[in-house]
Amino acid sequence: MKIIVQRVKDASVHVEGKSVCSMEKHGLLIYFAVRKGDNEKNADFLAEKAAGLRIFEDEKGKMNLSVKDVDGAILIVPEFTLYGDCSKGKRPGFDLSAPPIEAGRLFEYFADKIKTFHKNVFTGIFRSHMHVHSTNDGPVTFIIEHPLNQKTENR
Repeated sequence: MKIIVQRVKDASVHVEGKSVCSMEKHGLLIYFAVRKGDNEKNADFLAEKAAGLRIFEDEKGKMNLSVKDVDGAILIVPEFTLYGDCSKGKRPGFDLSAPPIEAGRLFEYFADKIKTFHKNVFTGIFRSHMHVHSTNDGPVTFIIEHPLNQKTENR
């Protein structure tokens, strides 16, 4: 399981020209991907890690505050292409990505788990063509994968 966490000033998701969620204050934009074989344990680890990640600046300008500490918001966007394999040829392969039913179930599980740590949580729509708009703050971006140090080669 892999997430990309970005510190943002604002973020929103549109589907078919309609806004489905909008985060109009600073917070985290999280892109979420499920790899074949991932489970709830992976989601639990990443949800706790993301919710507690201290990437907001304190009064001394040091990254020392979490999204909860700054009363920010979290927007989670499903992103299966994070496991796209571009090592061969020009067309990415998606053999590492979990099947849609399993990925959707774990996306919902991850979002629900994040909500146990933080109240201001929004989500994109799984299996939709989304337009994601955001203003990156910093930029500050982290890639976190669980199991840690997992190779992207076939298991």
